[in-house]
Amino acid sequence: MSVCRCSFTIPAMAVAPKKKKSGGTKPRNVVAQARSGGTASRKDTYREWLRTLIGAVVIFLVLRTFFIEAYHIPSGSMEPTLLVGDFLFANNTVFGPHIPFTNYNLPGVRDPRRGEVVVYESPSQARLTEGRIKGELTPTVVKRLMGTPGDTLYMRDGMLYVNGIAQRQGFGMGEKPFGYVDDTDANFSWQKAFGLKASRFGAAPAEPTHDNWGPFVIPPKHYFSLGDNRYNSIDARYYGFIPRANIRAKPMFIYMSFDFDDLRVRWSRIFKIIR
Repeated sequence: MSVCRCSFTIPAMAVAPKKKKSGGTKPRNVVAQARSGGTASRKDTYREWLRTLIGAVVIFLVLRTFFIEAYHIPSGSMEPTLLVGDFLFANNTVFGPHIPFTNYNLPGVRDPRRGEVVVYESPSQARLTEGRIKGELTPTVVKRLMGTPGDTLYMRDGMLYVNGIAQRQGFGMGEKPFGYVDDTDANFSWQKAFGLKASRFGAAPAEPTHDNWGPFVIPPKHYFSLGDNRYNSIDARYYGFIPRANIRAKPMFIYMSFDFDDLRVRWSRIFKIIR
């Protein structure tokens, strides 16, 4: 805030000289007072800016934590439903907002359902021998829930069965890579503790493979996920069941999609509802 400084010349005979009073107050310094007022005004302006900034940050954090959050898809594990370069908004209120820096969630509208695409914090991937995101033991990921508490899941020759019913993927299943051989994987070893020795669906194989595993029963308050592109997805097959408390949000729609290879916007995907 600028201060206008003005000077005036007063004729000597126009004003009678004042006698100096002992112990009186010093003459007021108009210039110093103006400068002081300007400094105070600047301080008030800075305080107002600071209050506005803090208010904006608080509103942003509240919206981000309890209502809507943005996510970016970095891999092809959910193709063709979600593509690399998709940016989406997710609703935090459906399954219950997570309180930051704690292990608690607020009550949600409902529990997740089988077949829904959800955002969740992965169980620890520390023991994974391959496929883990570098530097992240519990990354936040987007996958499709295929098993809910109490469901019996198993896979035979790449076909998923839930409670004995084949789950044919209408949303597009990734084809087996050329030369693919179904083999054992050390990352599947956790399943051995849950595989049923006998059931009406048969017994679990001694060594689970990518295309043949289970049956096992989903424990209470846990879920099981798969990527839509099952031959290019690190999901619950690798790191185990997902605790209910880890499920964060329900994706709503894509607000931007950018093809980083061709450097172009995928206009047809903007505002696409995620199902």
